[in-house]
Amino acid sequence: MQYKGPMLVVNDIDKSVEFYENILGMSVILDFGANKTLTGGFSLQTAETYKDFIDGQSIRFFGNDFELYFEEDDFESFIQRLKRFDIEFVHPVKEHAWGQRVVRFYDPDKHIVEVGENLKSVCRRFLESGMTPEQTAERMDVPLKFVNSCTK
Repeated sequence: MQYKGPMLVVNDIDKSVEFYENILGMSVILDFGANKTLTGGFSLQTAETYKDFIDGQSIRFFGNDFELYFEEDDFESFIQRLKRFDIEFVHPVKEHAWGQRVVRFYDPDKHIVEVGENLKSVCRRFLESGMTPEQTAERMDVPLKFVNSCTK
């Protein structure tokens, strides 16, 4: 058994592909028409064909119970780039208790997409602010070994 990744059901596959390409820099690596696999290991499937897969049962969007999670090395630049697009945000940029800055927004079918600051970048940001490795480990609630690995 090998896990292959999530598959999102979408109403307009071309619109969804455009979203993931333009906003997140993904690209289609396999195109089967009604199903497309993108870099990052997830796939898109048209709602029309998926409904057949589930014997005509209804499809519900906007559940707020699942997200695709990405990390970005240059979080500030990504946030500036996001401003060029008409995006519906779940929330603006916020900082979690462990110091990671994140933003969550919806794709065209109301699937949540989270983009977080790369955790090594968070670690480096704290260290560059003058925190000791021990303080950084405590602030981020991570092992000191992780903090030390971020400095290499």
